[in-house]
Amino acid sequence: MNSYDIVIVGAGHAGAQAAIALRQRKFAGSIAILGEEPELPYERPPLSKDYLAGDKPFERLLIRPAAFWPERAIDMLLGHRVVAVEPAARTVTTADGAVVGYGELIWATGGHARRLSCAGHDLAGVHSVRSRTDVDRMVAELAGTTRIAVIGGGYIGLEAAAVLSKLGKQVTVFEAQDRVLARVAGVALSRFFEAEHRAHGVDIRLGVGVDCIVEEAGRAVGVRLTGGEVVPAEMVIVGVGIVPAVQPLLDAGAEGGNGVAVDAHCATSLSHVHAIGDCALHASVFADGLPIRLESVQNANDQATVVAKVLTGTPEPYAAVPWFWSNQHDLKLQTVGLSTGHDAEVLRGDPATRSFTIVYLKAGRVVALDCVNAVKDYVQGRALVLAGAAIPPDRLADASVPLKDMAP
Repeated sequence: MNSYDIVIVGAGHAGAQAAIALRQRKFAGSIAILGEEPELPYERPPLSKDYLAGDKPFERLLIRPAAFWPERAIDMLLGHRVVAVEPAARTVTTADGAVVGYGELIWATGGHARRLSCAGHDLAGVHSVRSRTDVDRMVAELAGTTRIAVIGGGYIGLEAAAVLSKLGKQVTVFEAQDRVLARVAGVALSRFFEAEHRAHGVDIRLGVGVDCIVEEAGRAVGVRLTGGEVVPAEMVIVGVGIVPAVQPLLDAGAEGGNGVAVDAHCATSLSHVHAIGDCALHASVFADGLPIRLESVQNANDQATVVAKVLTGTPEPYAAVPWFWSNQHDLKLQTVGLSTGHDAEVLRGDPATRSFTIVYLKAGRVVALDCVNAVKDYVQGRALVLAGAAIPPDRLADASVPLKDMAP
C-alpha cells in the first residue's frame, strides 16, 4: 500500500489548486492526486465554449504543463475512482482494489452530470458536457448531425446552444421552468438571453417537460414532450445540473446530503478529512448563512487555498465573495454575489446596446450584480456586494455615475 502525507481525491480545479497552494506555502510532505479521468488537471469551463467550438485545443486547457507536477513532487494517480474511505485507518480504496493511505485527505471530486430519469437517457447520441471525453464524443458526431435538442436552459445548455448554432446546427432548447437561467438570475436577464438566442436562430421552448428520448436502432432520433409532441433531433444534450460525488464520504459517516457538509475551514465531520469545490456544502454569508454548494472555479480555487492554509498552520475561514462568468454568442456575462432571494432589480444601461448591468437588492442592500459586456461595473461592483451597500435605486440606475463612486 502506498501512503502519502496528503491525498487529494479529484483532479479538477479544486484538487489541482490544493496541491499547487500547498507547495506554494512550502509544504514539504508527500502529496498525491487521485483522478477519475486519465487526463492531467484541466479547465472545465471551456468545454461548453472554446473547446466545443474547436477554437482551443486540449493542451491549452491544462491547468499546468505536464512537467509541473513531477517537478514539484506531486504524484498523479490518474484513471482511479475512489469508492470507499476508511477514516479510522486513514485509507481510500479505488474501484480496482488499490488501497492508498493518507495523513490528511482532501476530497475534491466535484460531481457527475445529472442524468435524465426518462426512457432513452442512455441511447447513443445522448450527451452531457462534463468532461473532455463527453465533448470529444459530441464533436465526433457533429458532421452527421443537423438537429440538436438541448435539455436544460442553464449556463451549460445555453453555452452549448450558442456554439452549436454558430456551427450551423438547428438547435432547440427545452426548459421546464418558465424562463432560462431561473436558478441563477432574475427575470430581466432571463428574458434578455432568451431574446438573444432566438435572434441567433435558437428555438427556446419554456415550461415544457420531457417525456422520453425517442429511439430508432439504438440511437436518439428525437425528444417526446409531456404533451405528446415529438421534436426530431439526431443529438440530445442534457444539461440539468450535477450530482455531487460524495457517496464514499457519506458511507463513511460524513454529514451531508446534497454535497458533504464542511465548516468555515472546509473540514468535514470526519477527522483529517476536508472537502472543497463543487461538492462542498458550506454556510455562506452571501446566502444569509444558509448551506450552499457553489459550482464555480472561484469557489474551487478559494476553498483550495483555505485548506492549504489550514494544513500549513495558518488557518483562515472561507469568506470569498462568489463570482461566475458565461460566454454566449458575443456576450460576456459576469456575475458577482448571489442574487438568490433578492427582492428588487435595478437596471443600469440599456439592454438594446447589449452592454448593461442588473443590480440585485435585498432589503435595500446590494447582494449581486449581473454584468453583460460591462466589465467596469463587474470589477467595481464587488466592493458594493462585500459591503452590502445600501444605495438608492435611482442612483444605482444612473449609468453615468461609476459604481466605485458609490462605494461606502
